[in-house]
Amino acid sequence: MRYILAFCLIITATPLAHSQTFPVSESAVNSAFAGRKGALVVIDCSSGAISNFHPDAAAEPLAPCSTFKIWNTLIGLELGVIASAAEPFYQWDGRTRAITAWNKDLMLKEAFQASCVPAFQNLARQIGPERMQHWIDKIGYGDRDISAGIDVFWLPAKGRKTVLISPMEQAQLMCKLVSGKLPFHEKSLAVIKEIMTTQKTDRGVLYGKTGSGADDRGTYILGWFAGYVESNGRTYAFACAVQGEKIMGKDARAIVETVFEKQGLL
Repeated sequence: MRYILAFCLIITATPLAHSQTFPVSESAVNSAFAGRKGALVVIDCSSGAISNFHPDAAAEPLAPCSTFKIWNTLIGLELGVIASAAEPFYQWDGRTRAITAWNKDLMLKEAFQASCVPAFQNLARQIGPERMQHWIDKIGYGDRDISAGIDVFWLPAKGRKTVLISPMEQAQLMCKLVSGKLPFHEKSLAVIKEIMTTQKTDRGVLYGKTGSGADDRGTYILGWFAGYVESNGRTYAFACAVQGEKIMGKDARAIVETVFEKQGLL
């Protein structure tokens, strides 16, 4: 049985007159999704205005998959477990894994951008369940349930109840982060900004993290991309979740990039 329900494809957007690039174009989003199921939430962090495409899907709690690496990293930085993007972070255990980039020692930035699961499982274990729960509660992350285990609670698997967070909640939390409304120090914010940098153009800079989830058969059926974009002197937080056969985080990222390019944000 799959753990993700079908999404409802209702389109809504909050109108806003101050910018030609916001609200996000409904036609641009529909074109980028190309019939696939999912949601895209974009928030203007200055005004709080929201473009919410497929609102039923945007409210659906899902396993965050590797998008949780954003918060795992921030918590590790706040606790002093890690300190900089360029420091030694992951010492390869010698076990050969399917993703080649994981089969070597990695700095924090390298591990984040390679989405190295064992590296961030090690970080979570160093943080420990009590401190992790404290921070999850402090920032109000999803349903706050990390009972599945300190090194797996964000990773979907058969029979495992992960922490759950909706695309709307992801976007709202990201907006709070970049607006300075969460209890993270400037140094931590500077490091996460550096390692989240995804794309730079003459129009803007995109920051984000992908995530991919599989069903009980091991087939990828969920793709995430969450983060923010700085463009035209404004900051827009976003979260995109896409569902379907052989769907991964790269598909969600492609949707976001396509929409933002059409909007003139990238």
